[in-house]
Amino acid sequence: MENRIYNFSAGPAILPEAVLLDAQKDLYSYKGSGMSVMEMSHRGKIFDAIIKDAEADLRKLLDITDDYAVLFLQGGATLQFSMVPMNLMPPANKADYIHTGSWAKKAAKEAKRVGTVNVAASTESENFVRIPKQSELKLDSEASYVHFTSNNTIYGTQWRNEPEVGNVPLVCDASSDFLHKKIDIKKYALIYAGAQKNIGPAGVTVVIIRKDLLERSSDSLHTYMNYKIHVENDSMYNTPTTFGIYIAGLVFKWLLNMGGLDEMYKLNVEKAGILYNAIDSSNGYYRGTTAVEDRSLMNVTYRLPNEELEKKFIDEAKKKGFDGLKGHRSVGGIRASIYNAFPKKGVEELVKFMEEFRANNQ
Repeated sequence: MENRIYNFSAGPAILPEAVLLDAQKDLYSYKGSGMSVMEMSHRGKIFDAIIKDAEADLRKLLDITDDYAVLFLQGGATLQFSMVPMNLMPPANKADYIHTGSWAKKAAKEAKRVGTVNVAASTESENFVRIPKQSELKLDSEASYVHFTSNNTIYGTQWRNEPEVGNVPLVCDASSDFLHKKIDIKKYALIYAGAQKNIGPAGVTVVIIRKDLLERSSDSLHTYMNYKIHVENDSMYNTPTTFGIYIAGLVFKWLLNMGGLDEMYKLNVEKAGILYNAIDSSNGYYRGTTAVEDRSLMNVTYRLPNEELEKKFIDEAKKKGFDGLKGHRSVGGIRASIYNAFPKKGVEELVKFMEEFRANNQ
């Protein structure tokens, strides 16, 4: 495709080119139907097949069994910050939250409106540069659930393995690393993820929930906030984000065609390794901002010797077709988001630019 740049945006983020081309081909008239997916009824047979195929392919990717429901909702992860405690916190009305960054903290803030939140561990005093160790977790065996954020987009840290929480249900905000590798779905009670980083366009939120937990969803909840209602209506209680679900379904097929999530993970490890090696071998010119053992495969964060050079780096990178490298406004620095769809060649080209920039700006 002409005029495509290397898009390092943290979200909305890059989509696979093959997916964009498929969508482009069918945009005007989907499979000869005479209308776009954006125009057709969500109750019609064509879209019914689209959403069912998307769910089936997601189940195949993660080996999701029938005791879990898959939902395609709206409102992003931010709405889930409220829906999770409203549905799952009763009757104990208390839950454990692990603070590893801004989004984890925001999730806990909403949960406090429903019940008691125990901060099981936090690395905020260290500016979230690492993930808490298992030995640091102060968990309540009577908590309704334990909530963690698997990847921290702003700070560039990521859980290598799920926290061990015993028999307490485990809830995960997986928005920025969903489907980057195969996970054991049986370890989770609920997983949610906003689409705009690793699944598809902004607007869709995937929720995977173990069905026995639906008994906690009170009939007194506002209708849209009730997981049970959405499961009973197959994500169709109201008009879903039809085009977003269609694109997510194409992404799921793209992943399956690649060989599945184990192959995707190998590529993600390789891509991140190329970039982290460039940082570590720069004799301190480029400096990673997180603990090495907790580095994210999705969001690589680093600094240059000073902010003036960082600004110059970002400006020159953009001129050469590398966009979205400016770190989050709350932390500054550089952030390269290299989600599933980001090509290995783009990482290699960025490394070449980094070497040239360093040679010219010592």
